Amino acid sequence: MSAVRTQWASPGCLHSPRFSTRSVKIAVCVKFPATIKTLLLKQSFALTRLLNPPHSLSMSFSSSSCMDGSYAEIVVVRHGETEWNADGRIQGHLDVELNEAGKQQAALVADRLSKEPKISAVYSSDLKRALVTAETIAAKCGGLEVITDPDLRERNLGELQGLVFREAAKFSPKAHKAFLSHRTDQDIPGGGESLGHLFQRCTSSLQRIGNKHKGMPDHLSKGERVVVVSHGGVIRSLYKRACPNGKSGGKVLNTSVNIFHLCDEEWTIKSWGDVSHLQQTGYLESGFGGDKTSG
Repeated sequence: MSAVRTQWASPGCLHSPRFSTRSVKIAVCVKFPATIKTLLLKQSFALTRLLNPPHSLSMSFSSSSCMDGSYAEIVVVRHGETEWNADGRIQGHLDVELNEAGKQQAALVADRLSKEPKISAVYSSDLKRALVTAETIAAKCGGLEVITDPDLRERNLGELQGLVFREAAKFSPKAHKAFLSHRTDQDIPGGGESLGHLFQRCTSSLQRIGNKHKGMPDHLSKGERVVVVSHGGVIRSLYKRACPNGKSGGKVLNTSVNIFHLCDEEWTIKSWGDVSHLQQTGYLESGFGGDKTSG
């Protein structure tokens, strides 16, 4: 099992983030020399981290404006860990299976979701690492059938797929340069997708799911709660759709839980990056995927 680490970002959404755990604040009312101030700040930070370890935090946001409950609640989960994640190898559309750690992560997130409000449907990318994660969740949540959608696949990374990321610039410099480009219309050599194409297909998929499971206004019916299992690059695009002017959501960890409320064309993030179900097991400290490198 890999070592553990969590990276928490503070997205600049219009919705104000609130953290679910308490923090420790130490008020200092006397003036100290700079060296003592630094020491006190370090001690305060260490105490806060001790009482609230990073992996216990869950970022939450304001509720949807659909106050009548007609929004669809979509629980978006990244697939479990693969050996290629652990090796830092680029996956993209290549069909890599979960490793043992990934299977255990899938079982833990499934157990967690089975104890939460009812899941009405489970959707997934058709790639094995996502599909097996989704099937594990579906079996635990009432034996649901997984509905696959290729539009939930990871970004096609062309010539980079199969390469170790740190060696990509050496073996495929043009594709590596295209990959690092911030242009949304920049395709990757070898049949790879642009960021714009990825954004369009995966956000359209989630919108279709939201439209299918939303309720009726005026309390005629409530929206449903569904699970969508996908990939790091996809989930980052979904975040960008909900928070177009926000900062990066940070690394999307394996089997992290990210909850979206969709009310027609309005998207709201309810919570982001929750891996509290992995506290006793751990998750990948390093490796390719889940951040701007996608995969």
